[in-house]
Amino acid sequence: MNKNDKKKEQPKAKTKDYKNLKQYSVKKECELLSFLLETFSTQSRNSVKSLLGSHRVSVDGAPVTQFNFKLYPGDTVIISTSPIRKKTRSHLPIIYEDDEIIVINKPSGLLSIASDKEKGSTAYRMLSDYVQQKDKHNRVFVVHRLDEDTSGVLMVAKNVKIQQALQEKWNDIVSKRGYYAIVEGVMEKPSGTIKSYLKKNAQNMMYSSKKPGDGQLAITHYKVMKSTDTYSLLDVNIDTGRKNQIRVHLGEMGHHIIGDDKYGEPADPIKRLGLHAYELDLTHPITGKKMKFTAPTPKEFDLLFKQSK
Repeated sequence: MNKNDKKKEQPKAKTKDYKNLKQYSVKKECELLSFLLETFSTQSRNSVKSLLGSHRVSVDGAPVTQFNFKLYPGDTVIISTSPIRKKTRSHLPIIYEDDEIIVINKPSGLLSIASDKEKGSTAYRMLSDYVQQKDKHNRVFVVHRLDEDTSGVLMVAKNVKIQQALQEKWNDIVSKRGYYAIVEGVMEKPSGTIKSYLKKNAQNMMYSSKKPGDGQLAITHYKVMKSTDTYSLLDVNIDTGRKNQIRVHLGEMGHHIIGDDKYGEPADPIKRLGLHAYELDLTHPITGKKMKFTAPTPKEFDLLFKQSK
């Protein structure tokens, strides 16, 4: 099956046109109204305030109306051409929550954060709506990301202090990043380690270089859990969290992850990418507490191998 056939079978919903949205990067810590007044210095104060009153302002895709909402470096303020309303969020796939972090089982097909093609339908937006139901000044902060079509354990912070502590020490405090991957074919070895230097080409695609230092070092370990004549289920652990690392490494071995038409043309038997982040283990950067978060194996994964017996 080629890519064009797959697209015909599964037509995607029309996406919004974000070309006309105005986006502004935040360079320093400040309150939202102050940022808007400085950004739109040629407009009247009432005109700037009306942007908030008409629900046309969002921060990283999450709608905000409070004048004194706190902004931090790295935030993106977006001005919409039409009102953006908060949504009541319930029944979120929350694995764990305390005063500092929230961990969810992110569904496949949901972006972690806003992109050039999608601003509102993201895990970040859902969690922002959720925490602001309790207090309109609450917000969440990105700690790490999962690809849009990868499901599983995703963590966000509830304050900038814990976000910075987690991100600054991420590679030191994380002891396990476990994934289940379904690939085409039978692996030549029951286990192995893949090491290369990942680079990005002109099409924003990642690829491997074997030359030391020529790109970002990426290390992937795999172990075969189940296999049939057609597919193999792998337990994958990564020492590094590079963009599309697992998809590139396994694809370059000739075993593309099912449903991954970005890096190949594999079969799509479960109508989604066959990659799931099932476990994240880390040591709290401030308290030293050991923390372990897991997300159950998607039903589609188990069903595929039951049907293949």
